[in-house]
Amino acid sequence: MINWKKISEYISDASGSHFSIVHATPVSGGCTNQAWHLEGGTRSAVKSTTSHYFIKLNSADKAAMFAAEALGLAALAATHTVRVPGVICQGIADQHTFLVLEYLALHRNGNNKLLATQLAALHRVQAAQFGWDRDNTLALTPQHNTWSPDWLSFWREQRLGFQLELAARNGFRASVQELGKQVMDALPELFAEYSPAASLLHGDLWGGNYGFLRDGTPVLFDPAPYYGDREADLAMTELFGGFDHEFYAAYQAEFPLDAGYARRKTLYNLYHILNHCNLVGSSYLSQAEEMMRSLLEKR
Repeated sequence: MINWKKISEYISDASGSHFSIVHATPVSGGCTNQAWHLEGGTRSAVKSTTSHYFIKLNSADKAAMFAAEALGLAALAATHTVRVPGVICQGIADQHTFLVLEYLALHRNGNNKLLATQLAALHRVQAAQFGWDRDNTLALTPQHNTWSPDWLSFWREQRLGFQLELAARNGFRASVQELGKQVMDALPELFAEYSPAASLLHGDLWGGNYGFLRDGTPVLFDPAPYYGDREADLAMTELFGGFDHEFYAAYQAEFPLDAGYARRKTLYNLYHILNHCNLVGSSYLSQAEEMMRSLLEKR
């Protein structure tokens, strides 16, 4: 049972106006959390209005996941590069943890060129090292972000290596580990003539994690941010589709990619395919092995 009264109290405290839920409507589309559109009355000392919020719910033991997401959204917002939902509050109500966000009515069609130029601006926000101030999650998988001055070490240990360890624990066949070790050994060759900067990344930039306001303004949501190679963000846009030619042409014009991206994008997407193996099972296993063989064949 969701304690809507307690959640309303959190919203009231955060907004400074009394909020009472009138309608709570489930929102489809996600597989990790429950999502709801809250509509209710907001009453202050001078007037009463109708307010809307978007809320994500999960079990109380996932509170750190939402805390990290709230900080990630705030960090992206602070760059003033691309619109993200504003964070209202985050907390625990009985057996649920929750994250309340600004409600935005989003559409699938909008200004793809502006999305690309704003993403390029986000990627120009850079740090001296790779990582993030705290760990976060990719769906429900922990994503470690310990700061590192070396990108290859970061990717080997905290991204690819971590997923391979999970795969071993999950009992996936030994060939995945053998191929994975070979890919990790090949990392220096993949970066022989390329030294990435530590760009601020969305971190989970597939086609389901962006939309547009009615006026065409792009909005990014559900981030798993860290400072890393911007190619990792661009690679994921190609993994499950959802981005059009205009987007890629505009990004390339704004912030051209290195020629080696065409090969390295397979490496970066391997992380996400291995994560899918570890989350949903062996249906992605053959794809992961095929990607690893492709990387090794081109040596």
